Amino acid sequence: MCGRFRLGKGRQALKEYFGVEADLDWSPRYNIAPTQPIPAVRQNPSKPVRELSLMRWGLIPYWAKDPAIGSTLINARSETAASRPAFDDALQRRRCLIPADGFYEWKKLPKAKQPFCFVLQDESIFAFAGLWDRWRDPHGNPIESCSILTTAPNELLAGVHDRMPVILPPDDYDLWLDPGFKNAQEVSALLKPYPAGLMRGYPVSTRVNVVDNDDALCGEPFDLPPQGLLDITPPR
Repeated sequence: MCGRFRLGKGRQALKEYFGVEADLDWSPRYNIAPTQPIPAVRQNPSKPVRELSLMRWGLIPYWAKDPAIGSTLINARSETAASRPAFDDALQRRRCLIPADGFYEWKKLPKAKQPFCFVLQDESIFAFAGLWDRWRDPHGNPIESCSILTTAPNELLAGVHDRMPVILPPDDYDLWLDPGFKNAQEVSALLKPYPAGLMRGYPVSTRVNVVDNDDALCGEPFDLPPQGLLDITPPR
């Protein structure tokens, strides 16, 4: 799964990398957690223009009775998204890119969990494959929300976790965002593990376990002490 990630690049970097024009209010974040607002890139359905906006992380299906369901839908398994009511329509019609420059996973140890950060080799911006939806409350007020697709881990992630977020190569951005590309089987073919050789991972301190800790230290490499001296609290 993917339950925390970072985006330490600012608004201007996002505009330049994704070729979008937006006055998005975004400052660098280093410990992004579910239900928080995150940037998402979409294709304008009527013209070839990418749009950048904020969405709540945790997809709320348009048919949901209670928006609380979003907290359980932060991830969508790529293998089953096409057959799940929460994601099937979004996979065909409402796909997005979710910018990031690192994500965290926790390795299970006998008595604790050790957090790791995974980045591209040059620590540049990349994009998760995302799905989005628009839910309206009883008064008609909309909430736009999104989910990150996951897949089997590559060789780098396999020793830490049994899932990883889908990172799309830039060459696939246009096709993924294309509103006219609606064949679920063909769309799903894009959802595969990112090449391990283009990534690197390293342990980070348990500072990232606490949501309120949101600074660059969360993603800094951490020298592990002897195994028996690890002081680790589970993420919350």
